[in-house]
Amino acid sequence: MLRLSKRLLFAIEAVADIAYYGGQRPVQSGEISERQGIPRRYLEQVLQHLVKNGILTGQRGPRGGYRLARERRLITVGELVRVVRQIDALPDPLTDEGGSAIGNQVIRPIWRDMQNRMMQELDSVTVEEICERARRTGVPGEPLPRIDFSI
Repeated sequence: MLRLSKRLLFAIEAVADIAYYGGQRPVQSGEISERQGIPRRYLEQVLQHLVKNGILTGQRGPRGGYRLARERRLITVGELVRVVRQIDALPDPLTDEGGSAIGNQVIRPIWRDMQNRMMQELDSVTVEEICERARRTGVPGEPLPRIDFSI
């Protein structure tokens, strides 16, 4: 079942932060934590999972940090939702075999359809769009020049 957890919100905010403020240099988790108000212990876990799933790349060392693994126009909020769902690993009540006939034949299909429509909508929202909205709404701070992966 789709739900907005703190971990999901942290993941979206962290990726948006890296996309918005990152440029030629990696963004350190401490910077993200400070700008977004995300507790560092939660942030590191989420960032490592995003690296493991190909959303981010990590660079170790004193000048290390995180970068997007792909162009921000190619990363969607829907993809982030799917990655974080793996961490949360909560049971999905829609797959529970119990329940009444009306629940199984009417309510759950309605819920599945709504969830599928929501995921389609989230798949259409890119990190590029989030950054553009941040710029348009006047989010403080100048984004650094970003890396363009296109040839």
